Amino acid sequence: MPGLTRVAGAALPHDSALTHCTGDARFIDDIAEPPGTLHAALVLSEVAHARLLGLDMTATRGMAGVVAVLGPGDLPGENNVSPAHKPGEPLFAATEILHWGQALALVVATTRDAAIAGAKAVRATVEPLAPVLSIEAALARGDLLMEPMVLRDGDVEAALAAAPHRLEGAFRCGGQEHFYLEGQICLAVPGEDGDLLLHASTQHPTEVQHIAARVLGCDCNRVTVQVRRMGGAFGGKESNASWVAAAAALAARHTGRPVKLRLSRRVDMAVTGKRHPFLFRWQAGFDATGCILALDALLAADGGHVLDLSPGVIFRAVTHALNALAVPAVRIDGRVLRTNTVSNTAFRGFGGPQGVLLSEDVVRQVAGALGMTPEAVRARNFAGGGNGATTPYGQALDGALIRRVWSEAEALSGWAERRAAAERFNASHPWKRRGLGSFVLAFGISFGVQSMNQAGALVHVYADGSIRLNHGGTEMGQGLFVKVAQVVAEVFGVPLSRVRITATSTAEVPNTSPTAASTGSDLNGWAAHHAAAAIRDRMAQAAATHWGVDASEVAFAEGEARAGNHRLEFGELAAFCHRQRVSLSTTGFYRTPGLHWDPVALRGEPFFYFSYGASIAEVEVDTLTGEHRCTGAWLVQDCGRSLNPAVDLGQIEGAFVQGMGWLTCEELWWDAAGQLRTLGPSTYKIPGSRDVPEVFEVRLLADAPARAETIFRSKAVGEPPLMLATAVWNALADAVGTVTLDMPVTPERLLLAWGERDGIGEQRV
Repeated sequence: MPGLTRVAGAALPHDSALTHCTGDARFIDDIAEPPGTLHAALVLSEVAHARLLGLDMTATRGMAGVVAVLGPGDLPGENNVSPAHKPGEPLFAATEILHWGQALALVVATTRDAAIAGAKAVRATVEPLAPVLSIEAALARGDLLMEPMVLRDGDVEAALAAAPHRLEGAFRCGGQEHFYLEGQICLAVPGEDGDLLLHASTQHPTEVQHIAARVLGCDCNRVTVQVRRMGGAFGGKESNASWVAAAAALAARHTGRPVKLRLSRRVDMAVTGKRHPFLFRWQAGFDATGCILALDALLAADGGHVLDLSPGVIFRAVTHALNALAVPAVRIDGRVLRTNTVSNTAFRGFGGPQGVLLSEDVVRQVAGALGMTPEAVRARNFAGGGNGATTPYGQALDGALIRRVWSEAEALSGWAERRAAAERFNASHPWKRRGLGSFVLAFGISFGVQSMNQAGALVHVYADGSIRLNHGGTEMGQGLFVKVAQVVAEVFGVPLSRVRITATSTAEVPNTSPTAASTGSDLNGWAAHHAAAAIRDRMAQAAATHWGVDASEVAFAEGEARAGNHRLEFGELAAFCHRQRVSLSTTGFYRTPGLHWDPVALRGEPFFYFSYGASIAEVEVDTLTGEHRCTGAWLVQDCGRSLNPAVDLGQIEGAFVQGMGWLTCEELWWDAAGQLRTLGPSTYKIPGSRDVPEVFEVRLLADAPARAETIFRSKAVGEPPLMLATAVWNALADAVGTVTLDMPVTPERLLLAWGERDGIGEQRV
């Protein structure tokens, strides 16, 4: 096939790009409902904290179309949908209600409307209890969901006492709703002899399988979970998707009929966890050059009512609190507090976005105290160079790469000229202000739980030379499937069109890890590579025997197998291998090498490598209304040798805008009774197309070194760019002229910060 170019590394379209645009891509709600399909709706709590004395289901059971009402007493297995923890998390509240919107029961009916009406008719008898709704209140009570995670390095007390200058600060960041396009949904289809097929919108099919089997009291081999694609996830379809699917599975097992559970946007936002809000308190010691000598900090996370995935979130926040900086003496105290709100959970960055805010606030305040720029203070403390090169937990950072991404972002933006232009603008506009902000990132790539750093794949080569690929990763729009398919096509030396991408299924690849932590391509790419390489080597040996050459001489490229003057098209060789009874199917497995972590001492190398990036943002603020927008953004991201630059650029752009939304406009608000009032796009503002920076320049770091043995020397891109939006926060602080700015920086909060700066405001909201 003349003219065929290298597949891995090519800027190829997303495998579903056309079907996404035409509407032909099928999501779970598009699957034809089997005959007799029932619909389910959740019964939700209307109070935030109470003893549950009973449920009156009489009216519901008498309603037209209602088939069943299922509560905690109807589970054949455990009433526990926790991903990993004891005492667990109930599918349905049994004796105590712990947050507004908690699931109490499930109504199953012949139509979705009938199920929703039936759910509304259920009456709960409760004894109200006082809810805890803030981090401060939970701190005062000492109500922790887990033991504190305290990272120490050096003698903090002595270093603070000896420092020429000291500062302290406090600030907070809010949570964030995932707001995926496709809401939580599962279609549960019972089979014969107790088998069950779950079409679930999930990032973690194996967890859905395990939790559904736990609730049903059956073996995992009875439950098959399948997902071809999700309409977005961002971490919101890890643990949350599992309990939604388990509820649908329970209804299907109870009725013996297919059951679909699809949450409305309002219900979805009420019952699913968010990004963790954080409260930060810190003390820092530094010298006249801006060198930070000591940092003692509290990172207090609102975990919600149960633990969920909070251990991983606080782990990453604590390990990323210094980000790209080196501080010789640190104590980072990470705590997860219990409140009577929905349990907070995984969200793109998994605690990293919150963690990196700490050092940025410290840098700004130190710069303000010394009359320096934040950029100068940050550069003075970069890891490497004359500073320490290792993190407080003992893993090395690449100081040269940190400085390189910053230098390239600075040049890309034309920093000096842009700063001068902003000063001229501010001097000539009395009611508008422009600000510039920057940010540099070092983000560790791997799951914090060591056992999760593994993946499996299944590859078939058919006798016509076509290839079928399956692996444990899930596609949520991020382009994972096309990247892994590119890896397989590269191994076989065939065009991408010869590789058939198939739905993720626990029946084909078992015991998988979630598609999360930016590891999708790293893990599944290698697993698929191992499987494809094993088949390729068998085919090479068959060709070598046929041609009378050594197998090492056989190469696969441009749709052919070659050795000297011998040639066979790939399909011809596949047919030949079939006739020779050569196996053309195998599994592949990969485990990330070299990881180790002491969870008691908090020491080791928990990450396979670091992803580096830098950003600069320009904002314009209306000082009369507090309205603001990002007028320009310049990003440099280290992707190693990108598997697909087109996909990676899209991920970087989308992540930055999503991060900007978290930092500036997405605000979750609970009233005094603990009811979430931001339930949908009318009350919860996500970024729109007009919020994208007018000037938006993204550059993949050229000739980026990839020292870890990643797949084709590529690097992860899913989560790191979200943190590059931190430059927008810094730019807003620069425009307002303040060193402390709580998030999200809504117009109201910006006006209050402006008033505080001028002495006319007394408190922040």
